[in-house]
Amino acid sequence: MPSFTPVQSVVKALDLLAEINRSGLATVGDLHRRTGLPKPTIVRLLETLIATGYVMRDSRVRGYQVTSGVNRLSAGFHGAPMVIEAARPWATALTRQIKWPCAVCVLDYDAVIVRFSTIPDSPISPFHATLGHRLSLGGRALGRAYLAFCPEEERTIVRSAMLASPDPENSGLGDEELERLIAQARWRGYTERDPAVEPRSSATIAVPIMLGERVLATFGVTFFRSVVATPDDRARIIHPLKKAAASIETQLKALSQSMGVAFQDEK
Repeated sequence: MPSFTPVQSVVKALDLLAEINRSGLATVGDLHRRTGLPKPTIVRLLETLIATGYVMRDSRVRGYQVTSGVNRLSAGFHGAPMVIEAARPWATALTRQIKWPCAVCVLDYDAVIVRFSTIPDSPISPFHATLGHRLSLGGRALGRAYLAFCPEEERTIVRSAMLASPDPENSGLGDEELERLIAQARWRGYTERDPAVEPRSSATIAVPIMLGERVLATFGVTFFRSVVATPDDRARIIHPLKKAAASIETQLKALSQSMGVAFQDEK
């Protein structure tokens, strides 16, 4: 719930801007019919949006349209923010289904960082909080999912950062072990936390969230090893996790196309 009553003039201006954007070109009459706002209010708001560079009046057709200035409003909505928005409802729904907590991570130099977690929605979470935690690429499932599925050229750069890292989970991962990890992950379609990494009472299974050949984020489920002890137990986590990740990727593709966001290596 908001702490204060929304400023109605701001709400109206944003609604009006969104309607002009949808319309392509609109007159005051068009906007009055579509929004229900009084025409004098629409005119005042239009003048404000013109003054701030978001709208222009086309005198030839006597209508209003957005300017390139609206791109400033979406300049920060790409990469991590877009992934988190797309993943949030699917991660929440997955935790409701399987009860275990989910996390969505993005790359942070030689680690991944937890940007969204459903721990508050899970009745049986092994951890109290993980939001903002950095997880190694070498030992943690959510980091390994990035390392195993990113393009080879990117992995070379990331690998250099790992070898220079003071974290033994990164620097201790040898070349042969890395090759085995990548081959196994790509065959299975998921990664797991190194069983030697603490806490050993829990485990994580993670998958990449891809757009084309690029890994935009990683998505994983954490659980107690003693409870998820059989192949059937694991399957009840792995299959829904992969299905949710596929749904997130579909939504991301639609979002990127609708916003005209060009992701590197997108097919």
